[in-house]
Amino acid sequence: MESWCCRIVLVFVLGFSIFFASSAEKAPHYTFVKPATLAPQVSYFDYIVVGGGTAGCSLAATLSNGATVLLLERGGVPYGNKNVEDIGSFGANLANVSPASPSQGFVSEDGVLNARARVLGGGSAINAGFYTRAPPEYVARVGWDYALVNQSYAWVERKVAFEPPMLQFQTAVKNGLLQAGVQPYNGFTYDHIRGTKFGGTIFDRSGYRHTAADLLEYADPRRATVYLYATAQKILFSRKELGKPRAFGVVFKDSVGVMHKAFLRPGPKNEVIISAGALGSPQMLMLSGIGPATELLFHGIEVVLDQPEVGQGMADNPMNILFVPSPVGVETSLIQAVGITQFDSYIEAASGSSNIRAFMQNLPAAAQMLASQASQSDGPNVITTQDDLDKAIEYMHSLLNGTIHGGVLLEKISGLRSSGYLHLTTLDPDDNPAVRFNYFQDPADLEKCVMGMETIIKVIESEPFSQFRVPGMTVQSLINIVVNFPLNLRPRHFGTALSLEQFCIDTVLTIWHYHGGCQVNKVVDKDYKVLGTVGLRVIDGSTFYESPGTNPQATVMMLGRYMGQRILAERR
Repeated sequence: MESWCCRIVLVFVLGFSIFFASSAEKAPHYTFVKPATLAPQVSYFDYIVVGGGTAGCSLAATLSNGATVLLLERGGVPYGNKNVEDIGSFGANLANVSPASPSQGFVSEDGVLNARARVLGGGSAINAGFYTRAPPEYVARVGWDYALVNQSYAWVERKVAFEPPMLQFQTAVKNGLLQAGVQPYNGFTYDHIRGTKFGGTIFDRSGYRHTAADLLEYADPRRATVYLYATAQKILFSRKELGKPRAFGVVFKDSVGVMHKAFLRPGPKNEVIISAGALGSPQMLMLSGIGPATELLFHGIEVVLDQPEVGQGMADNPMNILFVPSPVGVETSLIQAVGITQFDSYIEAASGSSNIRAFMQNLPAAAQMLASQASQSDGPNVITTQDDLDKAIEYMHSLLNGTIHGGVLLEKISGLRSSGYLHLTTLDPDDNPAVRFNYFQDPADLEKCVMGMETIIKVIESEPFSQFRVPGMTVQSLINIVVNFPLNLRPRHFGTALSLEQFCIDTVLTIWHYHGGCQVNKVVDKDYKVLGTVGLRVIDGSTFYESPGTNPQATVMMLGRYMGQRILAERR
């Protein structure tokens, strides 16, 4: 009898799996992904997810297997865009500043150029593609269920993670890291382990990018709806539950300016979930009336909930680099080899003239702004004459047009102690909010940067890396090149090229791993429900206190799946 019952259950499960598999759709041929101009004026769903990015896609796909879901994305699809899909166009993708670009540039109040995703798939459509899990101690620290975390990572990896080809330049970096003392060698792994390893990538062996949008292949097309070019304007609230504001809908605008409303269906488990990223999520809360009351009133926003922690704790892992011109051609590669040091600085590399653009996006504009600032600065600046500036730009162009081969070695600081804040500049959700990250405000961060740069120098001077180094070109000359590049809008000093501390401060760049603004136990609880509200959560990197692993995208995609499963379990 027991065997017969088991057979019945097995047949049912297999039948359900076959039925679901037959109803699933493959990227990019999603029938449930449509422009918002096709949306009705009013619609109803069990869940409304604001932001079709790295977390939003995996979250919506998961929720659709037990409820109806609307996913709102303010950008278009990544498919068919060569700049997004081709590994060799990474830099061109970031440098595209057109209104329809998947990458929306901004400059932080620190004078550092940065980028914000504006495309289905979010940051996974504009980043360098590195894929790595968070370490077990991170999972324990934030209180996640380890077994469910591992299952959720595996769910993501079946669609978007690959082993990189590990060619000559990246192999030389790997061997240089080992010779520099970043031991042991851990081979290829998705795991975050101290030492040197090759990590995963979302670029397949043909150099084609896979993004979080591919995770919508898991969605039930009968229950999922995705609207593109749908810019959420604000969350709608009522005050019906214990005096707390309850989210009950979202107002969004389509590409021709028509407003639409999406409401939650009646039911205590139905929710609005914001997954708009570390800039977009705190911005959306503020525009909806949840944030510091003084700031909201200044902008004429009705205060739904005075929450002074919204927009606080903004942090961005600093990146500093050295360009290394090569006497021989190098493969086109993004981050593959990585050295995870004992002092929490991660050493990575990219190569190929096309990818050097990624570390110099918008430089002509930056150069002119820097030249203007140099003439007005109270302190000394390395670039003091137009001739010096012209030489720096000339060298930059030689790198951009491929007449000089080479690579970039970089270090990223982990475990930041410095943080800042975000505030509104306009009431338009398409505009970037203002953000200050306060790079190196804490001396401990600066100390890590110096040790990271010292490790990069050891790699460059190592025997395995010698084939990619121009004979007679000193490390000091490489430092001088970076100092004279208009990489950011920060002033240069006489000591910039002579002191690694000043070098770190003056030439700091972003590695696009900013986080914070809606942190756990400050803005949301451990289940990512917005404190003081009902029916509203934030699920994305804005909830993080620190960036997990060497690159956060794997964990952000995992988090969408992880929380989607937990929310459905609560629903059942």
